[in-house]
Amino acid sequence: MKHFLDVSDYSPAEIQDILDLAIRLKREYFAGGNPPLFKGKVLGMIFQKPSLRTRVSFDMAMRHMGGDALYLSPNEIGLGKRESIADVARVMSGYVHAMMARVFDHAHVVELAKWSSVPVINGLSDYSHPCQAMADALTIIEKFGSMKGLNVVFVGDGNNVAVSLMHIAVMLGANFRIANPEGYDMPEVAKQIGATLAAQSGAKIEYLRDPHEAVKDAHVIYTDTWTSMGQEEEAAKREAVFPPYQVNAKLVSEARKDVIVMHCLPAHRNHELTDEVADGPHSVIFPQAHNRLHAQKAILARLFEVA
Repeated sequence: MKHFLDVSDYSPAEIQDILDLAIRLKREYFAGGNPPLFKGKVLGMIFQKPSLRTRVSFDMAMRHMGGDALYLSPNEIGLGKRESIADVARVMSGYVHAMMARVFDHAHVVELAKWSSVPVINGLSDYSHPCQAMADALTIIEKFGSMKGLNVVFVGDGNNVAVSLMHIAVMLGANFRIANPEGYDMPEVAKQIGATLAAQSGAKIEYLRDPHEAVKDAHVIYTDTWTSMGQEEEAAKREAVFPPYQVNAKLVSEARKDVIVMHCLPAHRNHELTDEVADGPHSVIFPQAHNRLHAQKAILARLFEVA
């Protein structure tokens, strides 16, 4: 049985296979609807952190494919507090056919998978955001046809979104650059995994401080909030550090003319991303958000082994 905890747990061929399936399922959906391949299946959704896109996209993915989803709010379980993660995993395994968990601590979703007898999906952790990365790759492929040889640039904090984006980019043959302020680098373990994946694909990874240097020849400029949930106490400090990393019209103008601008949302507009860019001709932030639905259908289909 496979879980979906990190894109780096899969081979490049397996990731490409899921993306190809996402493209097919998206085409089917807009051509009249998806077949009810998830009929009789229920996804249990465990949330420590609230989310618009994660909750709605997983819920609707199950509905579109004939299944159902069960939402469990933070207070209903108290994962690892009111009840041990091992007990939650074993209880839930008898009720649902798969679990999606959106957690603060990556160790929690790993432990959930350890004790679960049904597939577990990482809906977000402090280390990675693999479902977002799948939607990101789907969006880039729709624009450019392939990720191979592209220059994917992340501007901002070396956070969970950046980690998963780096891993999927280099797995699929894209070069990856990140420009972030000192002290906000990616975790070393993520860098090591990235180096291994890049060596296998022939892709290049660069760690920079200057966003203007980073976006030269960029096909993709990606940014995210400067302060994530759980980092509220650092907000004032981060607000003082990150303004030079704002993705604005000047920065976008220094990239390729066909560059696309991405953001996983929610966006703090006119902080990490200006309105002019978010709503401008290079932005794909809303198609990117919509692709969460289609990418997650494909992930679920592979875990359920129905497509």
